[in-house]
Amino acid sequence: MSITQFLDTPQGRRIAYHKSGQSGPTVVFLGGLKSDMEGTKAVHLEDWAKARGQSFLRFDYSGHGESSGSFEEGCIGDWHEDTVAAVTALTQGPLVVVGSSMGGWQALLLTKAMPERIAGMVTIAAAPDFTEDSYWSGFSEAEKAALETDGFVELPSDYMEPYRITKRMIEDGRMHLVLRSELVLDFPVWFLQGTDDTAVSGKTAIELIEHAQGADIQLLMVKGKDHRFSDTFCLKLITSKVEAVLLASKLA
Repeated sequence: MSITQFLDTPQGRRIAYHKSGQSGPTVVFLGGLKSDMEGTKAVHLEDWAKARGQSFLRFDYSGHGESSGSFEEGCIGDWHEDTVAAVTALTQGPLVVVGSSMGGWQALLLTKAMPERIAGMVTIAAAPDFTEDSYWSGFSEAEKAALETDGFVELPSDYMEPYRITKRMIEDGRMHLVLRSELVLDFPVWFLQGTDDTAVSGKTAIELIEHAQGADIQLLMVKGKDHRFSDTFCLKLITSKVEAVLLASKLA
């Protein structure tokens, strides 16, 4: 087992990470909201990368896992800063980014921040703009009022304790939307989506692929798979698509 290391970011946050391998490009795993780098998909990808000698990075956003801060204090922009800081300090050269759920949004933001470094992308139930299109649009008038008076609302989760969604998260999310402006993905891309996902709708996946611009963007809808997308079949599918992206990018 590799030992957790820590990176101090320019914003003063302490980010926990695992980095392995030497052969590029670096595969970077970006986890979901309230997930961490010890999740099934992250560890599976690391094992796959180690078997190939592939350079690989997984880390915890601030307020997640072993990193500093609390979840309630964070927002999309903070986690984007964490991602940019980790990638800048810990990797060199081309990147293949694998983003799960909120990590899919983060992958798209990273593309906008450093397009020259992205060689390929795989997303799993990507959730771009969810603070606006899922949370805010789904809030009742009472919840919107509570957001103003209390500064937060709590939403149930199918997978863990309720999420505390803050007013700051909603307002910050509006500054990082990716489906309202040009989204150029000029590299091989696979979007993976389960048809039984109750957290991220298949409609989101279709909206994303219709909105994104690029010559090699594909969407695979997998019948009967849910948001976890972590059984043996799904894990093999994820690594096969990362391999496909590496081959298509001619950097394998």
